[in-house]
Amino acid sequence: MSRLDSLTFPIVQISLDLTNIDEALDTAAIAVEAGVDWLEAGTPLLLGEGLHAVEKLRAKFPNHPIVADLKTMDGGYLEAEMMAKAGADLVVVMGRAHEATVRRVVDAARHYGIKVMGDNMVAEDRVQNAQWLESLGCDYIIHHIGFDERGLVKGLSPMDELDAVVEAVNVPVQAVGGLTIPQAIECPAHGAPLVVLGAPLVIDANEFKTSSNDLHTVLREISTEIRKTPLKRWAADGTRLPREGK
Repeated sequence: MSRLDSLTFPIVQISLDLTNIDEALDTAAIAVEAGVDWLEAGTPLLLGEGLHAVEKLRAKFPNHPIVADLKTMDGGYLEAEMMAKAGADLVVVMGRAHEATVRRVVDAARHYGIKVMGDNMVAEDRVQNAQWLESLGCDYIIHHIGFDERGLVKGLSPMDELDAVVEAVNVPVQAVGGLTIPQAIECPAHGAPLVVLGAPLVIDANEFKTSSNDLHTVLREISTEIRKTPLKRWAADGTRLPREGK
């Protein structure tokens, strides 16, 4: 049985946006002990260590779903295939990629029994892009304000359009990009049951190192509060609830 066959919402994910596998493994171990559900091999980690990072995460954490944040823009089938064989359960394809690329990532995912997260970062219309990604077979939507984008344009937040994205699609949504701790905790109340903890909450976005001396306590407390937040649009067993008024 796949590690993703039975989901309990909300899900707490840590983004391992680190540059070496040893620190990533140590951080992941702390996160797992603190109650985090999913482990993300972040883009910096994949750039620094390649698919071997996924292999080592899989070997050390055999029961935890692993997200490979490839940000795929081309070569969709091959990239998804490589990560699936390395042990990833989910791969990320960009909403600005060509339709053919998204379709090929989905093809590979179906062949290898993994899931696809479609990322709407830098889309001209993030809501419409999320709908398009779902229509092509993406299993989850990442509603994303990029690191450089929010550095240049102050005040941007994925919370701004989160409700609209959630309402527009029928698959689970994750908000990513500079969330504060209160914003991360309230994501399930907006109907986004996949909550990612990364920069700047637990990872230093500028140094790509863990940002807390007491990471275990921080992760445990945030995870506990996330699970206390009432879910909107989703049942705890992962079932999509009917839209209000329908």
